[in-house]
Amino acid sequence: MAEKESEKMEKLVSLCKRRGFIFQSSEIYGGINGFWDYGPAGAELKRNLRDLWWQTMTRDRDDVVGLDATIVLHPKVWAASGHVDTFTDPMVDCKTCKGRFRADQLDDTPCPQKPSKCVAACEGEKTEPRAFNLMFQTHVGPVISDENKAYLRPETAQAIFVQFKNVFESSRVKIPFGICQIGKAFRNEVNPRNYTFRSREFEQLELEFFIRPDEAIKALCGTVRQWEEGADLSQPAEDWGWEMWHRYWTEQRLQFCRDVGLPADSLELYWQKEDELAHYAKATVDIMFRFPFGVQELEGVAARGDYDLRQHQAHSGKPLEVFDEEVKAAFAKWSDDQREALVQRKIAEDADAGDAASGPEAVRAWCERLFKGFYLPHVIEPSAGLDRLALAVLAAAYCEEESTDAKGKTERKTVMRLHPKVAPVKVGIFPLLKNKPELVAKAKEVHNLLRRRLTCFYDEGGSIGRRYARQDEIGTPFGVTIDFDTLGNENPDLADTVTVRERDGGTQHRIPINGLADWLAERIG
Repeated sequence: MAEKESEKMEKLVSLCKRRGFIFQSSEIYGGINGFWDYGPAGAELKRNLRDLWWQTMTRDRDDVVGLDATIVLHPKVWAASGHVDTFTDPMVDCKTCKGRFRADQLDDTPCPQKPSKCVAACEGEKTEPRAFNLMFQTHVGPVISDENKAYLRPETAQAIFVQFKNVFESSRVKIPFGICQIGKAFRNEVNPRNYTFRSREFEQLELEFFIRPDEAIKALCGTVRQWEEGADLSQPAEDWGWEMWHRYWTEQRLQFCRDVGLPADSLELYWQKEDELAHYAKATVDIMFRFPFGVQELEGVAARGDYDLRQHQAHSGKPLEVFDEEVKAAFAKWSDDQREALVQRKIAEDADAGDAASGPEAVRAWCERLFKGFYLPHVIEPSAGLDRLALAVLAAAYCEEESTDAKGKTERKTVMRLHPKVAPVKVGIFPLLKNKPELVAKAKEVHNLLRRRLTCFYDEGGSIGRRYARQDEIGTPFGVTIDFDTLGNENPDLADTVTVRERDGGTQHRIPINGLADWLAERIG
């Protein structure tokens, strides 16, 4: 099975280059490891996925707004977030093959001196593991010096946190609400691998969803709803705390994956164990996809608490708290004993968690601010890689079919069963014969009519079967053929109608040209 999946991956990589989905960056110069370019088909696929994510996250919702931040941020941002000190991988060098590997991936990393199919690192003597910071360094301004050192962002999330207060105050939003962003990120991976899965330049789809602390929910609603199997996650409720919001966004992200064409049985959830969690995370679930090279993380959904805003507030010296009049009014109804009970419970929780940076006085101060309606929102973070998503969509769509013609000849062909919403080309337009001017003219007329609403491809070269096959290989869901019946030469009742062929199943329909755009748009979604 592993060998068969490996063969599928090789065929997919070949198709992606042949049909203009993905090329190696700087290929004519030997390429550059960990960087990839998207050709015409790949650029459209990524744009469709990007637009669908943005539509789902912002325009279809009233509680999420967007941000487009710079790639280079103030270097203090990365010190505050912990990336300068802790964003590292363990790296070793081989004294024999001179290869450089991640220390935790020696068993499944190819060796430079071995065939490309080998999955074990060189057996030569290795250096001791040492920390390797994954951020790309650069310098701002004309002078290269430590004072001007900066970094290309390794993630898009931190820009959202540092702009949180500006967005909150300028957008007339209320907690709970989210800020989402799509953008490039850069990580100087020790060992980029598995095609576009682990790259040094990639695009992220991230949402930071800001919610009230559970203590505020308790004051407002009297209770915080607890997660239980089978709970209704379709509509958020006022008594939801971080756990329900975390489950809600996990389900939302799973549904999005299914909506763009990833089969339900190719997806699974991996709940990180306590010893795997980041120190600030209350829970993290990874949405896993069955790639041809194994089950790997597609997206993560983390409950990050108030860690990020707290860090940036402390390091910048600028207040990032929000004032919540409803929370203030709710706590105003509490007795002194109720307030003190909350203080003591929080002190005990911090002690159990071993939070050395806190302490009883800090906890009491936090509670006093909360009683007055001030708090740092907590965060639920769904974070996905657009490149990984595109690779998953391509892998799920790849299909090989066998067909036998009238002469008994068997032919094997490749079909990319991309969901119509993400397919690079929605409709292929074909005149039946290219040497018939009246057919060509009518086909171009149909092309001009449809291209205003749908991404189309006009093709008049080769047999109609070959043209269908070429479009099948890039996942085009519909083919429109302009034939002699379109001209009404033999049957006037069929004049100004066309034959529409469905990629999946090959079913054909006779559709009037004046209703063609609507017919296609309805099925593409």
